[in-house]
Amino acid sequence: MRVLNCALIMFLLLSAVIACSDSAGTKLSVYKNPQCGCCDKWITHLEKSGYSIDTHYLDAPEVNALKNKITNISQYLSCHTGVYQDKYIFEGHIPAKFITQFLQETPEGALGLAVPGMPVGSPGMEVENKFSPYDILLIKNNGANEIYAHIDNYEEQF
Repeated sequence: MRVLNCALIMFLLLSAVIACSDSAGTKLSVYKNPQCGCCDKWITHLEKSGYSIDTHYLDAPEVNALKNKITNISQYLSCHTGVYQDKYIFEGHIPAKFITQFLQETPEGALGLAVPGMPVGSPGMEVENKFSPYDILLIKNNGANEIYAHIDNYEEQF
């Protein structure tokens, strides 16, 4: 009986470690302007969530030119763009939790996720105890979008 209990405990512990490390080692390339502080805070948020970030510093015209090369995202533009394996894009202040969820699900026909604008209280946009509810959009390859998640409060982001 003790051996069975020990095996069960080991299984549960291992499962917890695997669940907590879903984003561990996942590499994202982030393109941003070197003067943007909120982008740096978003990158720190991703790193604390286990992501490995390869940051590319570009001046504003270069960032915009890069974004214009990525089709179907012009209406979702924010101050930085994350790219996963040259396949999926993450535009704006998306919580790491939802990037991880997206990469696990990989919805069919999806280009990526976007949080248009810069919602107060989103990762990287923390201002005192202020928070504005916002939507995370699922961007499809054909340019259409749908709400992927609605964030009503600060805690839902983690």
